[in-house]
Amino acid sequence: GLPQTNSEKEKFFVSSRNIYTTYYNVKNLEVRLRKYTIRAPYNGILTDALVNPGSLVRPGQKLGEFIDPKMYEMEVAINASYSDLLKKGNSVTLKTLDNSQSWEGKIIRVNGRVDQASQTVKTFIQVSGKGLKEGMYLEAHLVAKHEENAYEIARQLLINNSKVFVLEDSVLALAKVTPVYFKDKMVVVKGLKEGTVILSKPVPGAYFGMAVKVYNHKPTPK
Repeated sequence: GLPQTNSEKEKFFVSSRNIYTTYYNVKNLEVRLRKYTIRAPYNGILTDALVNPGSLVRPGQKLGEFIDPKMYEMEVAINASYSDLLKKGNSVTLKTLDNSQSWEGKIIRVNGRVDQASQTVKTFIQVSGKGLKEGMYLEAHLVAKHEENAYEIARQLLINNSKVFVLEDSVLALAKVTPVYFKDKMVVVKGLKEGTVILSKPVPGAYFGMAVKVYNHKPTPK
């Protein structure tokens, strides 16, 4: 409440500091706030609460997270060259990283903007089913286009989104590749000839012409 004043001098001091004005402004805002109710468009569960009753809340501040445990969305990045093949309603198979479980989902949104750095388009998949949990890592298998002579390699091996180190006569060389699909840790590329030997993992300080020992490793055909 307002501070008690015992004299005109104290009352004048409190008034000069805009305490009365601020107090009644807050009261007006409280009355207005009671007229509004925040309501989610679905039934669900609260997974995160970032404020407590009575806490000061700033405009735009995140209050928490409320999810529908029966329906989830997954965001994936698809090469921009396939954007015309991505259609709302297309079926998608989602699998756990160890392939122990799978679910059927569908495309519900395709972003109209291309990411300038990766040249990919964000695509959103809706999925529901027993065993799904918020925050799970899943792989999405979309039937978009069949690519001949494409290989899956670790994203860490991709240099500037256009090259990879290959082995030629026991020295490192750079081969130009074209990414066609990005996953969380892997990327599918074209441009590698069958039988080409690549690095199995990034080598710190690797450079063109660097001498290395031969290591039997091939990219995984897709």
